[in-house]
Amino acid sequence: MNYWLLKTEPDTYSWDDLVKDTKTVWDGVKNFQARKNMKAMKTGDWVFIYHTGTEKAAVGIAEVKKEAYADPKDKEWLVVELVPKKALKRGVSLSEVKADKKLADMALVKYARLSVQPVKKDEFDRILELSEQK
Repeated sequence: MNYWLLKTEPDTYSWDDLVKDTKTVWDGVKNFQARKNMKAMKTGDWVFIYHTGTEKAAVGIAEVKKEAYADPKDKEWLVVELVPKKALKRGVSLSEVKADKKLADMALVKYARLSVQPVKKDEFDRILELSEQK
């Protein structure tokens, strides 16, 4: 299994929207590296949903239900299908991630603008730990 982080503007599509919809087609990604990352996603992979904008925090975990396929609206790009797994007990902010030495090499820190990022297992586990703390 692999782990990922997908960024979304919560005013456009939020974690709560995904929970309400029970599944979604993740589209709108228009970056070559992000497209490459989406192509690497496999059914069963877990994904942090990360709210951008003023919140800047990982807020929930989704699961890849359908691997990448051509975006019906634009065949040059890809989409994946996601279902919600669980909300994090509390959001883990970008400032917390940056302050944690165990996460210093995380793509979220190094490639802040990339909308689809790989996450190493130990990084995924650490963010889960942080989400359990007050």
